[in-house]
Amino acid sequence: MYVGARDSVEEQLALRAGLPFTAVETGQLRGKAPGTVVRNLLRILRGIGSARELIRDFDPGAVLVTGGYVSVPVVIAARSQRRPVLIYLPDLTPGLAIRVLGRLATQVAVTFPETERYFPGKGFVSGYPVRRRLVEAAEDRAAARGAFDLDPEETTLLIFGGSTGARSINRAVARLLPDLLTICQVIHVSGQADWPMVKEATRSLAAHLQLRYRCFAYLHEKMAQALAAADLALSRAGAAVLGEYPALGLPSVLVPYPHAGRHQEANAQYLASRGAAVLVDDAALGERLMPTLQSLLADEPTRRRMRSCALGLARFDAAQRIGDALSTLARSTQERSSKRG
Repeated sequence: MYVGARDSVEEQLALRAGLPFTAVETGQLRGKAPGTVVRNLLRILRGIGSARELIRDFDPGAVLVTGGYVSVPVVIAARSQRRPVLIYLPDLTPGLAIRVLGRLATQVAVTFPETERYFPGKGFVSGYPVRRRLVEAAEDRAAARGAFDLDPEETTLLIFGGSTGARSINRAVARLLPDLLTICQVIHVSGQADWPMVKEATRSLAAHLQLRYRCFAYLHEKMAQALAAADLALSRAGAAVLGEYPALGLPSVLVPYPHAGRHQEANAQYLASRGAAVLVDDAALGERLMPTLQSLLADEPTRRRMRSCALGLARFDAAQRIGDALSTLARSTQERSSKRG
């Protein structure tokens, strides 16, 4: 059972994957006006009530939480019914919700050793779990490029702003496309919000440049192939870059979202400091983006070094580690139930 926010990206993805999905009410408290805080507190209380009913009916052996405000009522409800909770923190630093919920969790899995210190006595390093399809796609780059009808020998840039897009990156890229497409072929995943703008920019391209450009509002199953096809990625620095880019050995230019509570900046700094990425500030996109891309796209030896550095950060058994921890917690629930019975 997947529990999340109503009308969210995770709801769409869970349903596409054939997972039962249930929405639970919640709300953000930090940085909100007093009236909004009161309304959101009431939403959280209602969410706790519905989560308690869900847990009672579904009877889970364990609960896996990956963050976000929807986790708050679920974790409180789970612990009130003595269900073990495993939190997986993908980011390098925990947000407020995870810091608080970490006190209630049974265990906390983290991507890198540097994050264990936030959860003394509960944390363990799992690494970042990646889809098997992603690793399989990486084994045949020519086939991945063929899925987008791209030249298998041409240098390829993937531009990706996350599930909702990245407006400043999309705007900068739209201006640079005529020059950028002379030095590489591009797969551009814009997000739904900026899709009309990106389509307009595509129509203004010369015909021979349009042949080197593939743009999409969003990719589902083919996202693994897009990542595998790329020689370089330009993206935000959400938690996925800590797992997917290392697993593929994908060098990247990271532009942290400036309003993400510094989580993305910490993620980008981590990869950049280890030679796997180059960091560009969002405010400096206009002056720094094109020179940075030109330099890296023309410098294969540097990309090879970045690739090696990225691969050195990968943990390919992360999903197994998290699964094993969940199985152990679920068995403990079963054993307690047997004793009560």
